[in-house]
Amino acid sequence: MSLTFLNETLKRTSNVLKIGASMQVLDYEKRFSSLKGFYDRLLSNFLIMDFDSGKAFETAEEFFGSRSVRFAGIDGTMYSHPLFDLVIFFGGAYASTGTITFKENGKHPIVKYDEKIIQRGAGISSVVPIYVNEIPEVDQTFFEEEQPEEANLSKPLKDEAIIGNATIANWIMTFAEFYLAYKLATDPKENFRIILMDRSLSIERASLLYDTSKREFWKAKSSILGYEIDGETIDEWDLTIARHHIFNNALGLLPPRGDYLRYAIIQKIKERKALTKKQLLKELDIKDEKRVRRVDNYLKSLVKDKVVKEKNEVYTLNRKYETTWNRIKKLVQTLGNRFFFEKTEKIGTANLMKIVKKGKEQWLTTLDIAFLTLFTLNMLIEECWKKRILLIGITKDTAARDFKRQLIPIMHNEGLLEKKISPEEFEMLPNTDRMILQSVSIFNPDKIRPPWSLIEYDSAFRTMVPDKDNRIGYVSGAIKNRISIEKTFLKTYVQLSQAKTDPLLRSNVLLVDRLVYPEFDYKPENIVEFWNEFGGAKEPIEVILFLNKDVPNKVQNLTMNILVAMAPSSIPEAFGHNKPLFIADKVAKWNYSQFKRIVDTTAEWIFNNHKLRKFIFYMNTFRERRASIEAARREHP
Repeated sequence: MSLTFLNETLKRTSNVLKIGASMQVLDYEKRFSSLKGFYDRLLSNFLIMDFDSGKAFETAEEFFGSRSVRFAGIDGTMYSHPLFDLVIFFGGAYASTGTITFKENGKHPIVKYDEKIIQRGAGISSVVPIYVNEIPEVDQTFFEEEQPEEANLSKPLKDEAIIGNATIANWIMTFAEFYLAYKLATDPKENFRIILMDRSLSIERASLLYDTSKREFWKAKSSILGYEIDGETIDEWDLTIARHHIFNNALGLLPPRGDYLRYAIIQKIKERKALTKKQLLKELDIKDEKRVRRVDNYLKSLVKDKVVKEKNEVYTLNRKYETTWNRIKKLVQTLGNRFFFEKTEKIGTANLMKIVKKGKEQWLTTLDIAFLTLFTLNMLIEECWKKRILLIGITKDTAARDFKRQLIPIMHNEGLLEKKISPEEFEMLPNTDRMILQSVSIFNPDKIRPPWSLIEYDSAFRTMVPDKDNRIGYVSGAIKNRISIEKTFLKTYVQLSQAKTDPLLRSNVLLVDRLVYPEFDYKPENIVEFWNEFGGAKEPIEVILFLNKDVPNKVQNLTMNILVAMAPSSIPEAFGHNKPLFIADKVAKWNYSQFKRIVDTTAEWIFNNHKLRKFIFYMNTFRERRASIEAARREHP
């Protein structure tokens, strides 16, 4: 095979790109053609277009206890910059705040934004410089699964690869967003009752659980493991218990099924102080012989691990683990305040990402920050249930497809759809839920009028699939038969705006998920029960599903009135989005630009300091030295 000239290579590349793009366009044309009539056949029963402002007023008084409440929208930013053999990592979160007042007699809510957000608004940030060679010790991207003690040598460890793949700034930003939300939720002066986040809450929690799931890394790579709080060290069981600390008796959480059974047992023993096995089974409502056997196995392992004590067939919780959640909350607040509030001269270490453990400085790794972020989210959920704060996540661009791949097939299998659609026809639809809904909206301008919302459904559907044997009443977990926690988040899709002059000009479809509130959402008419065979036992799973547009949903009506009131019509780039999050994003970008300016100015000062010339010559990388010479040549050709 002979080598080709450069112009031939360019022609080949152009043809490959053209053919590939054309095939994608043709594929989408086929998929879009399948949408004709899809609204009438299926979606007409699922789309809600009438949102009652008068009922939203009534729900606001019932939910908040007030017609006027404070809100906050939170967004984050991050930045990383190499400086000699250091990399500067920056992450922060910022809030846009204001007050929303609900009106009687069908009038729309009035939103008032706080002034001088940049000077007076809430915001937290942190900056961490780390030597390039130390990044693989800190960032779990580079951890070697087979040898947790060592860096992953199978990955390229050139400086450029390390800097390009490092996720430290992103982890600092994520932690900052949830920590700021928690601080606002617990602020007694402001009394925020609506918190909006530029994230999917359910997906974020699932991702954090995954990021902290590899126990082989805990001993090798976690610095909070063994850290002392209130005279007790944080051990593996503290981390294990706190990862799943989502308890709400009114919702039956944690559910005594699947991977959650162990933690439901621990929580029941903690609540009741002491239980016999018979009493425990009654508390968990477990009668089936195979499920009883699973409880037996868990009790034996918990006693063996000294988490639970057994005496005269009575089970009690080890005193250490009675205080687990309080100690974990104190850990989060201690390290969160250190990260984002304490002055550098008071932290006691050379770096914000270092802590003193057993008299020695140790790096907090991104695994530790993942733990802290997950615990913060659990703390935020707990606070929102306690104070009845409306917690809403909004995602602009999403590739989610659980409405198409999970919800509809399961409803079809259960006979819950009024109108049928064949699997082949359904498979031909566009790939993502957002694209399906956005396209149907454009193809049916006379029938679908923004603002509209899809029915709300349990986020647990994202991890469920129809039973492999097509048995009615049964479902399986999408991956390794695992089904995520139910009755915690409800999700939907919304489209908030259309142009007055052109009804076809419509805003993007957004993914919205929110926290479940038992007094409003946990009703018999909204509950669907399934069976899942897990670990050799048949276990029940209860999920929340508003079956069609005619099922009353007070919180969804309230939420949509809020989102519509906060959808700006005068800002083109925020068309159909959320103004508090838009403002928070602008504040975050301003802070990003200021920090970037500080870093760039510091670098310029070092470069131009005559005392450091020799140092700069030897410390510069080859690429940096070449770039500076090329820049000088361009300025003085």
